[in-house]
Amino acid sequence: MTERRTGMIYDLSGHHPLTPADPEVPARLRRLHDLGLGDSPDAQLDEFARRTGEITNAPLAMVNFIQEDRQYLGGLYTGATVPAALQAGLSGRIFSREHGYCPHVVVRRKALVLDDVCDYPRFAGNPVVDEIGIRSYLGAPLIDRTGIALGTVCVVDIEPRPWGRPGLETIKTLAAELVAEIHAREGN
Repeated sequence: MTERRTGMIYDLSGHHPLTPADPEVPARLRRLHDLGLGDSPDAQLDEFARRTGEITNAPLAMVNFIQEDRQYLGGLYTGATVPAALQAGLSGRIFSREHGYCPHVVVRRKALVLDDVCDYPRFAGNPVVDEIGIRSYLGAPLIDRTGIALGTVCVVDIEPRPWGRPGLETIKTLAAELVAEIHAREGN
């Protein structure tokens, strides 16, 4: 059973916050608006997600912008091994803020490596585990030149994955590349 209090979702069995409060939302929304990101699919971000999926050999890769009560997948790649039901569920590109791990990455402002989400009680209860079948996650924040964490670049799998230090370094490098691409687009 869960309950919402002061912007967080709590697991009433242990009163652990499942989705962290995010005080940066107003500034992030302004910045995303200024950049023209976070409200519609973007072919360049889809291509970046595809490349990210190929580099990490992950069946699902995303560029995710975190908003007040939702997440928007501005870039999305689903590989051939992703079940059709999961692909269909992603087609709308909008998720509740409580679904997934990207809100944690944005608030923490640090990359997150979950080889098997079921090994982490705080993350194992997330709806994406039971509803979508996500078993592993690797994501890094997209920290803008203004200091705002815009969102994440992430990959997930429906099987446990030993991402390890190489995965961590790869996703951090990809996040830095994407931030540079966003800044370059801003100048045009």
